[in-house]
Amino acid sequence: MRVGIVTPVVAQPPPGHAAWERDAGIEEIARIAETADRLGYHHVTCSEHVAVPAEAAEQRGGVYWDPLATFGYLAARTSRIRLATQVLVLGYHHPLAIAKRYGTLDRVSGGRLTLGLGVGSLEEEFDLLGAPFAGRGARADDALAALRASLGRRTPEYHGAHYGYSGLVVEPHAVQEHVPLWIGGRSARSLRRALTADGWVPFGLPLKTLAGMLADADTPPGFEVVLAPSRPLDPLGAPEAAGNALAGLREAGATIAGVTFTSTSPEHYCDQLAALRDLAGAHGLTFEEKR
Repeated sequence: MRVGIVTPVVAQPPPGHAAWERDAGIEEIARIAETADRLGYHHVTCSEHVAVPAEAAEQRGGVYWDPLATFGYLAARTSRIRLATQVLVLGYHHPLAIAKRYGTLDRVSGGRLTLGLGVGSLEEEFDLLGAPFAGRGARADDALAALRASLGRRTPEYHGAHYGYSGLVVEPHAVQEHVPLWIGGRSARSLRRALTADGWVPFGLPLKTLAGMLADADTPPGFEVVLAPSRPLDPLGAPEAAGNALAGLREAGATIAGVTFTSTSPEHYCDQLAALRDLAGAHGLTFEEKR
């Protein structure tokens, strides 16, 4: 099981962020990404919200760094760690806009893009952006198919129920022949949608429920299941508990763990990254070796 991190600072939903994150900026984010990169972690993440209504921010948080700008900077500060949107809302974008913008990111990062995608649930944000909220699931399915037909292609062509185009040049485009697509969500439908892509990133469900859903699914070879512990890990202070939490993810069917850490500062966070890396051999974790 490989290990990636849910990047601190870039999203701060209450109460799941440390106090130091409130005043942190891009230098702290980059220092953590560089450390994770050097230690062989699989990916860093960045989520997407354009504008969160004040009432909704009390539950969701109001801090969401833009993934394209953030990852563009981190791409220049790292060399191998993957850059995973977790998640982009499909309904907020035309598929070719994603293919162009994130295809450019794939190129400047040397082919390290993973696109995490979701249907979205914040109706006020859909209204703000002029995106239809009703029927968003069917539109997302069509957008997903359009993306698969378009990513990494100079002259993409697609004809679907909601999106259709041909005779267009998209340059630059992704350098990966197959950009990994992960689907976020917590429903059986999100898992079915994920089975048409490359991976599933569920949230907010007990491990027992997730294990049952995965046991009933016909997952193809190479399909990624990205699961998160129920609480931040503390490999320095409680290494046995951290190991047990990761073992629970693996038993539930995770191929990748997306973790957060308890931390009191950026330096402490980097020390936690190193401590978890030191636990790898004892707990069946896989980290990429230095090149």
